[in-house]
Amino acid sequence: MKRRERGSVLIIVMWICLGLVALTLYFARSVDAELQAAANRVGDIEARQAAAGAMRYAAYILNNYAVDGVVPNSGIPPDPTQDYYSAALPLGPNPGDPQFWFIGRDPNNPPTTSPVFGLVDESSKLNLNTATPGMLELLPLPNLSTDFVSAIVSWRSPGGGSGGTTDYGTLEPPRVNKGAPFESTDELRLVDGSTLDVLLGEDTNRNGALDPNEDDGDQSPPHDNQDGVLQPGMLEYVTAFSNLPATTHSGGTRLNIASLQSRQNLAALLTRKGVSAARAAAIVAAAGSSTFNSVAAFMVASGITPAEFALIHTSITASANGNAIRGLVNVNTASATVLACIPGIGQQSAASLVAYRVANPTALTTFAWISQILSRPAIVQAGPYITDQSYQFSADIVAVGRFGRGYCREFVVFDTSQGIPRIVYRQDLSGYGWALGPKLRQTLRAAHTD
Repeated sequence: MKRRERGSVLIIVMWICLGLVALTLYFARSVDAELQAAANRVGDIEARQAAAGAMRYAAYILNNYAVDGVVPNSGIPPDPTQDYYSAALPLGPNPGDPQFWFIGRDPNNPPTTSPVFGLVDESSKLNLNTATPGMLELLPLPNLSTDFVSAIVSWRSPGGGSGGTTDYGTLEPPRVNKGAPFESTDELRLVDGSTLDVLLGEDTNRNGALDPNEDDGDQSPPHDNQDGVLQPGMLEYVTAFSNLPATTHSGGTRLNIASLQSRQNLAALLTRKGVSAARAAAIVAAAGSSTFNSVAAFMVASGITPAEFALIHTSITASANGNAIRGLVNVNTASATVLACIPGIGQQSAASLVAYRVANPTALTTFAWISQILSRPAIVQAGPYITDQSYQFSADIVAVGRFGRGYCREFVVFDTSQGIPRIVYRQDLSGYGWALGPKLRQTLRAAHTD
């Protein structure tokens, strides 16, 4: 009987030990899961702090290098010839420290399978608030309809536009349009007829690169034609922020050369900038009593040389009322797609302009070089839509925490028109998914496991 009791006790003790072991394993697994979750939370915090650091770095770049409408040059370490670095910038001296990237665009080449890095000139795009219907309709978007373009114009117009199917008051049920300028490009989602196919195209993560899921047909979202070429949506080509200020970098008022009366001080400006009095008088005389609706039209009419124009181009304007001019496209940074939408340029000349830019990068201090490609009538026609200066830039920031843990993506638009860069728009794009391409993702994962 005693042996049976001892055997029962042994079994009970074994069961207790087994239970304790199970509890120990359970709590150990819970602790490990909590540690992993805590590490992920720390990584997320590190990534967001890295993005905040990237914003300060972008502001520093623009404050020091984007002066008088100049577009800073970006590079990848360790190239010392560039104004700033834009890829894999660490926030610390140790391997595996948090890093950030500025996702950019290459205005001279079509998208590839790898992202391009750098700040983006917002003046390289069509402005939703000033682009004409004809300009918007020239965008090469397969799903873009004239009705949607009309709806865009109706949305920004007081009263809802000129009527017809895109007049918001005629919809069923009737609706009220905004009747005011677009405040951001994402406001296009509110426009009648808007779809993700039109806005994003195949570039569903908005990184300007062809990712594997964007070139696999119907195997995974989005639907694409699997042709190895990225077909972006409208958001790739439009902005709501481009604006040429009425003042100079020093705070003075730009000389308005639009009319004979307003350009009375042109000769004085030229001589103050180093042009001889005789030559200044010749330029004024060549301009005559004409009225100009653009700086480009004045440039070709006055016979001013590229060197002379470079001396004054940031000090003059052709505004009818002397105010800031919204929506001008910078011909030095716009893609061929955008340039082709500008009246007087067209698709063939747009390609020629881009080819000239690539071959003559040192000529891009002003837009005087376009006379090498465009005829005088074409320059006059394109003049009201173009500029050679930029004062708004976007920073599409991607940041990761230590050893690639954590992920954050912030889209920020800076305005430098008042001197000190200020943030005028900010959006969290983290929900659009990984934006740095599969190769870099594998590299970060390998570094984390080493």
